[in-house]
Amino acid sequence: MTRRVLIYDTTLRDGSQSEGISFSLEDKLKILRCLDEFGVDYVEGGWPNSNPKDAAFFQRARDLPLRHARVSAFGSTRRRSAAASKDENLRALLGAGTPVVAVFGKAWLLHVTEVLGCTPEENLRMVRESVAFLKEAGREVVFDAEHFFDGYRESDAYALEVLGAARAGGADTIVLCDTNGGTLPHESRAIVARAVKEFGACVGIHVHNDAGVAVANSLDAVREGAVQVQGTFNGLGERCGNADLAVVIPNLILKMGCALGVSREALARLTHVARYVSAVANHHFAENSPFVGARAFAHKGGVHVHSVMKQGRTYEHVAPEDVGNDRRFLVSELAGKANIRLIARQEGIDLGGGEDVPRAVVTEIKRLEHEGYQFEGAEASAALLIKRVLGQAPVAFELESFRVIVERRPQARTTVSEATVKVRVDGREELSVGEGTGPVAALDAALRAALSEFYPEVEAVRLTDYRVRVVDEDSGTAARVRVIIDSADDKGSWSTVGVSENIIEASWLALVDSILYGLNRHGAIERFNGRKNAGSREADCCNG
Repeated sequence: MTRRVLIYDTTLRDGSQSEGISFSLEDKLKILRCLDEFGVDYVEGGWPNSNPKDAAFFQRARDLPLRHARVSAFGSTRRRSAAASKDENLRALLGAGTPVVAVFGKAWLLHVTEVLGCTPEENLRMVRESVAFLKEAGREVVFDAEHFFDGYRESDAYALEVLGAARAGGADTIVLCDTNGGTLPHESRAIVARAVKEFGACVGIHVHNDAGVAVANSLDAVREGAVQVQGTFNGLGERCGNADLAVVIPNLILKMGCALGVSREALARLTHVARYVSAVANHHFAENSPFVGARAFAHKGGVHVHSVMKQGRTYEHVAPEDVGNDRRFLVSELAGKANIRLIARQEGIDLGGGEDVPRAVVTEIKRLEHEGYQFEGAEASAALLIKRVLGQAPVAFELESFRVIVERRPQARTTVSEATVKVRVDGREELSVGEGTGPVAALDAALRAALSEFYPEVEAVRLTDYRVRVVDEDSGTAARVRVIIDSADDKGSWSTVGVSENIIEASWLALVDSILYGLNRHGAIERFNGRKNAGSREADCCNG
C-alpha cells in the first residue's frame, strides 16, 4: 500500500531565520499562494506574537482562497509561571485564527534545567497543559520536540516522556526535531524507529543540516514510519539551514513511491517553485542543487553526451522533465563533436553533412579556452561561435568606437558612468550616449540607443546579471578577465562571455554577443535585411 506522507513547509518561519533573508508581508503571501498551488499540506507562517508583520500575515492569510494548504501558527509552550489559559503566547496562537498551531517544548534536560530553569516534572506539565489548551480550542496541534535527538542521547526515557506528555495533551502530530543538526543517519534511524514503536503513526521529523545530512535523515525517518516531514524550500534556515524540500519531495515521490499532496503532475512544477521562492527571497539560487539546479542535468564530457543522446538514463537518475528542469549540453575544451551537434540542434543551426564543421568548432573552442574563454556557462556565445565557423554569424552593426567615462559627484554622493558609442548600421553612422550606475550599464544604454531605430526588438532584451573573474591571477594588473553577462527576454534567458586584459573590453565583447543573440532569436536582423532589400528593389523599380 502506498504510504501517505504530509509535507509541512516552514520556509516563512524557519527559513526567514537565514542570514540575509527578510520576507516582506507581500513576499510571504506570494510564497503561501505558490506552495498552496503546488500541493504542500501545511505552511507555517511565523510567530503571531513576535512582530506586527506576522500578525498581519495571519490576518491576510485568512482571506486567501487556499485550495490545499493549511496555515499554521508557531509558538512555544506556556511559561513556567503562567497557566496555559493566561499565557500571552498561547492566546496569540489562537488569535492568529489558523486551523493548525505548532507549539515547541524542550526535550533535552540540559535545556530544561539550564535554559528554562525549571524541574523536569514542571516541563512535562508545561507541554501537556499547553497542548491540551490548544486542542480544547479546536485546533489541530503539532508538537515540536525541540532538541529531541540530543535529549534522547542524554536520557532516552525523559525525551520519550516529553513526547508522551504532548500525546496526553492531545497533540495530533509529535515532531522529532534535530535542532542542532548534528545527528547522523545511523543514529537517527534507530531513534525514530523507537519513537514510532512507542507512539505509532503520529510521528514527524524536523531536521537541520549542520552535519550535511538533513535530507538523508528526513528520508530515513519516513522509512522508519514518520508521517510528516518538515523543511524549507532550497534548504533555507538558521545556520546551515533545514532539510531542503526541493530535494525531499521528488525523492519521496520518485524514489520511495510515497503519496503526497504534491501530485506526479504537479511535480513538474518543482523547479519553478524552488526558483520562485529564491527569487521572492532575493536569495542566491544554488545551480548545483539536486533536481532543480541548472547543473542538475548538465552534461559536459563527450562520452556522457554521446550516451545521453541515445538514452537519457545512462547518466540521469530521473528524467529532467519529471521535475520541470531541462537537459543541458555544455560546450568546453572537454566537449566532443556530439556536444556541438546538440547545441546546433537546439539552436536550429544546420551543420550540414560530415565532420568538418563540428571538428572545426571544437578546435576553435579549445583555442579560445586556452586564452581564458569558458563556454560552459555561456551557451549563447557558443551558438554564435558555431555560426561564425559556418560563416553565418549575424551582423547587426559595425563598431566604429566606444568611450567610457566614470565620474564621481561628491555633492550628490554618487558615482555615474557615461558611455559614448559610435556604430555603423547599413552604412549609416550612429553616435549615442548612455548613462548608468556602472560602465557596463552605460555601454548597454548607449548601444541600445544606437540600435533601437533599426532594431526595435532590442528593447525586449534586458541584462539580468554580470560576473567577472580573473583568469591568470599571477599576471597582476595585466591579468586577463573573463566577463559573463546573463540576459533575458519574455521567452527565456541566455549567457555570453568576453575575455580581455581590459575589463571594459571584455564587458563589451560579452555585451555585444548578448545583444546579437537576443536580436537573432527575435528574428530582428533577418527582418531588417528583408525591409532593406525590399526598399532597394522598390528604388530600382522606380529608377527604371
